[in-house]
This record gives sequence, C-alpha cells and structure tokens, in this order.
Amino acid sequence: MRNNFVPIALSFTSFIIFLTPSIAEQEPSFLLPVDQILNKTSSWLEFSTKFNQPRIELTTSTIIAALLSFLASSISSAGGIGGGGLYVPIMTIVAGLDLKTASSFSAFMVTGGSIANVGCNLFVRNPKSGGKTLIDYDLALLLEPCMLLGVSIGVICNLVFPNWLITILFAVFLAWSTMKTFGNGIFYWRLESEMVKIREENRTEEDDDVEKIESLKLPLLDYERPKRFPWIKLGVLVIIWFSYFAVYLLRGNKYGEGIISIEPCGMTYWLLSSTQIPLTLFFTLWICFSDNVQSSQSSDHQVSIKDVEDLTSNDDGERSNKCMFPVMALLAGLLGGVFGIGGGMLISPLLLQVGIAPEVTAATCSFMVLFSSTMSAIQYLLLGMEHTGTASIFAVICFVASLVGLKVVQKVINEYGRASIIVFSVGIVMALSIVLMTSYGALDVWNDYVSGRYMGFKLPC
Repeated sequence: MRNNFVPIALSFTSFIIFLTPSIAEQEPSFLLPVDQILNKTSSWLEFSTKFNQPRIELTTSTIIAALLSFLASSISSAGGIGGGGLYVPIMTIVAGLDLKTASSFSAFMVTGGSIANVGCNLFVRNPKSGGKTLIDYDLALLLEPCMLLGVSIGVICNLVFPNWLITILFAVFLAWSTMKTFGNGIFYWRLESEMVKIREENRTEEDDDVEKIESLKLPLLDYERPKRFPWIKLGVLVIIWFSYFAVYLLRGNKYGEGIISIEPCGMTYWLLSSTQIPLTLFFTLWICFSDNVQSSQSSDHQVSIKDVEDLTSNDDGERSNKCMFPVMALLAGLLGGVFGIGGGMLISPLLLQVGIAPEVTAATCSFMVLFSSTMSAIQYLLLGMEHTGTASIFAVICFVASLVGLKVVQKVINEYGRASIIVFSVGIVMALSIVLMTSYGALDVWNDYVSGRYMGFKLPC
C-alpha cells in the first residue's frame, strides 16, 4: 500500500479538482424522524453563500444512503466491479431520488470507486504470471472497444424495450451469471485448498531446505512493483477512449444537446452514432491481428492473454480464443446498456468462466470500468447535470470505501492465500443487485400497469 501512495494521491487530487463542488436539494424520502436535528448539525456549511445554490439537506435518508453506499462500494471494489447495480436502488429507494438523477449519481460513484481501484493496481504486478502487471492491458485492449460499442447499442435497446421485458431479462441473465460466479468461486476455493495441501506436504518432506520452506510461507498472492510499465498499451487505451468520447461529444443526446447543433434523432445524429461500428472494427482487428502493440513491451510482461493460453495448444486456436474476447465484451456491453448498469458486473463472470485468474479479472475489470464510468460522468456534466455537489460527495465516499475494501481484501488474501474471496465478492454484489434492481423494476412495471400507461415497444426517439 505504501508503494501505491503516489498514484492514489494524484488520482484523488485530480478527482477532487475535476468535480466542481455544488450542493443540491434532495427529494423527500420515507425516512424523516430526525431530519430537523440533522439539518442543524450541518448549518456550518455555507455553500449556499459561496456558490449561490441551495444549502445541503443532511437528512436521515441521506446518511443511511451514504452508509449503504460505503458498504456497497467496499464490497464491489473487492471484485473489481463498479457497483452500479447497488447504487441505483440505494439512491432511488433510500435517498428518494428519481431514476434519472440516481443514474447520474451512480456514474459519479462508480468513477470514484474505480479511481481508487486503478490507483492501487496500476503499478502492481502478479508473480503468478511471470511478473506481468496485475492489470492485463492486453485483455483490456481487446475488450474495451467492443464493450463501448455494446453499451451504445444497449442504450438504444433500453429506449425501445418495455420495462417489463428489461426487468425479466435482467433477472434471468443475472441469476444465471450469479450461479456461475458462485460455482467458479467454489472451484477456486477447492483449487486453493489443494495447493495449500500440496505445499504443506512438500514442506514436511523437505525440512532441510530452509530457503524453500521460507518461500512456501509466503502467501499465495504477493505484490511487487514491475520493472517496466506498459505505457504504449495504456496510451492506445486512452486514444480509444478519446475516439469514442469525440463521437459522443459531437452527437450529443437524442434531444440534440451537444457541442454542435444537429436535428434531434435526425440523419446526422444516426450517422455520427454509426461511426462507432467502423471505429470498433478498426481498433479490434488492429489489436487482435497485429503484434505491434502487444510485443512492444519487454519480456517482463510476457505474451498477451497469457492467462488463457492453456485453453488451446496451437496457434490457430489461440488466435480464435483472442477473437472470442471481443464478442464477450460486445455482449456484456450490450446487456449493460440495456439494464442501465456498468459492463464490469457482466464481463467479470465471463472472464472467470473462461479461466482468467480472479485477481487479474478484478484488476482488469476495474480498469475498464474507469473508462466507461468517466465517459458517462463527463457526458452528464456536459449536458448540464444538476446536483453535482451532492454527487461529488457520494463519489468521495465511494473512493474512500474502495480503498478500505481493497485493503481488507488484500490483507485477507495475504493472510490466508484465498484469492477466491474476490469471486465470492462479485457473486454477493450480483445477488444483491438481482434482489434490489428486480424489486424496483417490478414496482415500476406495476405502477405502469395500474396507471394504464403504454407497456409495449417504443421508438428510440
């Protein structure tokens, strides 16, 4: 943790500078008993004078929502996923925000937690993979373009599909993913138990080799700083991010709100949206079939996608497996856009299913979530998002909670050598998301039915 202090401090400073402080009023919630007492305790805040905005309302529901968000972020950080499936229900049910505002808050909160995750894992390496960085940048390069495209397509499907269909799809797919995740967790737990048993047997058989005994006492996971950092791969990922962000910036939203004036949902809008398809094909094919990016680093980082090399024994099979990951990312991004959650919760079970190590999966997913969440947060800001001050406070809470969660998980792994705790953390978040999001969706569908609203397919504009 000491070696990660500089990147964490820099990321936190830039995060605070990026989020302009402003305070907004909360909508009334079902928790009101001691609101007036709590408001008196917050009277020292003079934001209304400084920023000419309403003073913060420190209500019971706000404090409970903050505490639940802290807990949700600490659990989500262990699995390297954003936690949007938990934040949205917390902000709607507990804090009393509408769904649109809760979604914008969720983007900020996921960004805060992701910055903490990436700040801790950016310069860390995994000795299990020959000293490669814990974040698999090759895997992120293959996944990110298709995931961003999938999110854009999924958002359009979200506008077209009725709420009842989205709720059913969400419950079915996430239930299947949760069962698979817990199954993988049990598998890794048993594998780690066998490894511990074998090491104990070797330790008793070779008592004379003191040096080997000392090495066997080390935890199953040991983190060290790498000799070299894959700056080229990180630069390519940043270029990909800016390319998609430029498209979003030019296109704006379906109401024509962007940096250029275009007809809402007109020909120019859809042409700009469709440019993401050739952009994705270009980046994916270049990365998948070119070795320039993947071989530009030293041997310390090994061959790309080393964690899945055991899936095949020939070059053609390895190539096909590499091309399988973009398809997985496209599916995860599409479903994430449909369900209104980050793709990390969906791509993580898929990576675990194909055999990616839990610690690599968590670090890589959190790295990719940072790209998608920052893009969403910046879009909300550019389109005139309200309540940015309150959203910033919750983002800082998630930032701190993620650091706490990572520290606790790292300590447990170092103590017991159980990286499977990461898999179980993902499963817990997914199970909670099923209960909360499905319940909220079912209530929303029931309200539509009672009020007699149209419950069929809709046009995207």
